[in-house]
Amino acid sequence: MVAFGKKLRESQIQEWKEYYINYKFMKKKVKRYTEQIEVGAQNHHNVLRDFSLLLDNQIEKIVLFLLEQQGVLAGRLSHIGEDHQNLLQKPDCSKISEIQGAYRQVGRDLLKLLYFVEMNATGLRKILKKFDKRFGYKFADYYVKTRANHPYSQLRQVLRHVGIGAVVGVLSHNLADIHDLQRCRGSYISIYDQPSYAHQDPILISIKAASDKLSNSTSFLQFLGRHAFIMQQEELSPSPSEENTIDERYHFMSLLLNLASTFLYMVNTYIVVPTADNYSLNLGAAASVCGVVIGSMAVAQVFASVYFSAWSNRSYLKPLIFSTIVLLIGNVMYALAYDLNSVVVLLMGRLFCGLGSARAVNRRYISDCVPLKLRMQASAGFVSASALGMACGPAIACLLQTEFRIYKLTMNQDTLPGWVMAVAWLVYLLWLCTCFKEPETVWAYEPETGEQTVHIAVENSPTQPLLINPEAKEQDVDVEEENDDDEEVYDETESQKPVTSIALAYKLLTPSVKVQLFVYFMLKYAMEILLAESSLVTEYYFVWSTTKVAIFLACLGLTVLPVNIIIGSYISNIFEERQVLLTSEIMVCIGLLLSFHTFVPYSVTQYVGSALITFVSAEVLEGVNLSLLSKMMSSRLSRGTFNGGLLSTEAGTLARVIADGTITIVGYFSESKLLNATLLPALLICISSIAATCCTYNSLY
Repeated sequence: MVAFGKKLRESQIQEWKEYYINYKFMKKKVKRYTEQIEVGAQNHHNVLRDFSLLLDNQIEKIVLFLLEQQGVLAGRLSHIGEDHQNLLQKPDCSKISEIQGAYRQVGRDLLKLLYFVEMNATGLRKILKKFDKRFGYKFADYYVKTRANHPYSQLRQVLRHVGIGAVVGVLSHNLADIHDLQRCRGSYISIYDQPSYAHQDPILISIKAASDKLSNSTSFLQFLGRHAFIMQQEELSPSPSEENTIDERYHFMSLLLNLASTFLYMVNTYIVVPTADNYSLNLGAAASVCGVVIGSMAVAQVFASVYFSAWSNRSYLKPLIFSTIVLLIGNVMYALAYDLNSVVVLLMGRLFCGLGSARAVNRRYISDCVPLKLRMQASAGFVSASALGMACGPAIACLLQTEFRIYKLTMNQDTLPGWVMAVAWLVYLLWLCTCFKEPETVWAYEPETGEQTVHIAVENSPTQPLLINPEAKEQDVDVEEENDDDEEVYDETESQKPVTSIALAYKLLTPSVKVQLFVYFMLKYAMEILLAESSLVTEYYFVWSTTKVAIFLACLGLTVLPVNIIIGSYISNIFEERQVLLTSEIMVCIGLLLSFHTFVPYSVTQYVGSALITFVSAEVLEGVNLSLLSKMMSSRLSRGTFNGGLLSTEAGTLARVIADGTITIVGYFSESKLLNATLLPALLICISSIAATCCTYNSLY
C-alpha cells in the first residue's frame, strides 16, 4: 500500500506544486503537538485553535488558486468562443477540428483541475483523521461543522467545487455544436432546445465522472448500490493486481445464483404474512401467534448471519448448499404442521427457514468476487432482487387460495406457501450444484500473525554538529520522509485489518454511526409492525379476506423500486442526504401518528393512507441511512466476519424480532387494543431517533 504523502508527491502537477496542501508539514505539526502535550508545553485548547488556523490557511491557498484557474479557463473559453462565432458566420471545415481540439484541451485542463481538487480534498480528510487518531477525539466533526455550514465557507469550495459547473456547461454546449457542424448539417442545434440530444464528447464523460466523485451527485444505480450496504470507499479500492485476481474469480452465473437466492429468501419471508394468523387459528392457537410465526424466522437469522458471515471467509458454495437444504427442510415442516396439527412443528419450520438465511454470503460474494467496474450494478441487483421478492411473496400467496388433497397431504392457503417454496428451493439446489463455480482462491481475512517492522528515526546523541554537510542533510531529509511514509503505510495497513470480534467492531463505531444504526433499527421496527399485524388489523376493523391482505401487501412492496428511482435520480441530487434522512424520519413519525385509532371510526382510507406514508417514508429512510453508513463507517468494517453489513443486518433483525414479539404479547391480551398498543412503542422509538439525529446532524457527512 502506497502512503498518501508519497502518492501526493508523485501525482501532483509540478507547476502547481506550491498550491497543494502541505501534507508533510501538517503531519509534522500533528506529531509535534502530541509531543508538546505529553511534556505539558501545550494544552488541548491552544492546539485546537492553532491547528484550525493552519487548516484554514491551507484551504484558503487551495481555494484562491482554484478560483484563479477557473478564471483562466473562462478567459480561454471566451477567446475560443470568438473564433467559434466567426466559424458560424463563415463556415470553414478546415478550422472545425482546430476549434474542437481547443475546446477539448480546455476540458483536459479542467480535468487536471478536478484531480487537483480531489487530491487536496483527500489530503484534508486524511489529516483530520490522523489528528483525531492521535488525540482521541472528534476534531474533524467540529471542524467540518463550523466551516462547511458557514455562509462564507471556503471548505465548501473544495468539497463541492463551486463554479466548475459553469465551465462544464459552456464546454457541453459548444462541443455539441461543433459535432453538429462536423456532420455538415448546416444548422445550429442547441442542447438546451433539444434535451434528447444524445451526443456527448468523451472528455465531458471523464469530467462528469471526476465531478461526481467529488460531489454528492448520484444516480439511481449508485443509490441502489449503497442501499445494498456493500462499502466501496476510495481507500478500499483494490490495486490493479488485486483487481485482476477478482476478474479471474468472477463468474456471471454464480452472481446470478446469489441474486436468485436473495430473491427467493425474501419471497419466503413474506409469502406467509397474509395467512399466518389463519394458520395459527386452524392449529388451535390465538391469531396473534402469527407474530411469533413471522418473527421466529428473524430470531434464527440473528444467529445465522454470524456463522454464514464467518463461513463465507473460506467458501461460498458450501454455505449456499447448506442454506438451501435447511430452507427446503424448514418449508416442508411448515407445510406438514397442518396435517400434524402442531404449532411446534410450524414454529420449528420457520426457525429452520431463518437458520438458512444466506444473505451475508450473497452480499460478501458481490463484495469479494465481482470486479469493481461491475460491483455497483451487482449491488443494485441485490437490492432489486430483495424488493421484487418482497412484493412477489404476498402476490404468490394471493394465487394460492385453493384447497385439495394429494394422498394424505392437505393443500390449502395455509400449507401451499410451504410446499411452493420447498419446490422452489429444490429447483434452486439443483441449479446451484450444477452451475455455481467456487472461486479458485478466497481472501484471507484473519489478521496477520507475522511481525510488523516499523522504521523509527532515533537520535544517536543529544548534541548536533554546528556545520552539516548539505548532502548529508539532504540524505537525512530523505530518510525522514521515508520513515514518515513507512509509519503512514503501517497505520493504514493496521486500519485495513478486519475486526475479530463484535466487541472490537462496537468500539470502532462513532456516535454518528451508532445513531444511524439506531435509525435503521427504528425503520425496520416500524415496517415490521405495519406488515406483520396487517392481517390481524384489517380483519378486525374491515373484515378483509386473505386475498385483499395479500394484494395490499404486494402493492406496498411494489412501491420500493419507483421510490428509490425518484430518490436516487432526483431528490439526492437536490438535497443533502442528511436533509432527506431527517425529513424521512419526520414523515415516518407522521405516518405512525395517522395510523392510531382515535375516537372517530377507523376507516380503510385512514389505514391505507397512513400505511402508505409510513412504508414509503421508511423505504426512503432506509436508502439514505445505509448510504450514510457506507460513507461514515470505519474501513475496517468493510471486510471480515464482523463487517458493517453484519452489524446493520443484526440491528434490523433484532428490530423485527422485538416488533413481532410485541404483536404476539399485546394481541394475546387484547386484540381490540392491538393497533394502538403496538404503534405506541414504534412512535416513541421514532421520536427518539429524530432527537438523536438532530444531535449528530452536523457530523453526517
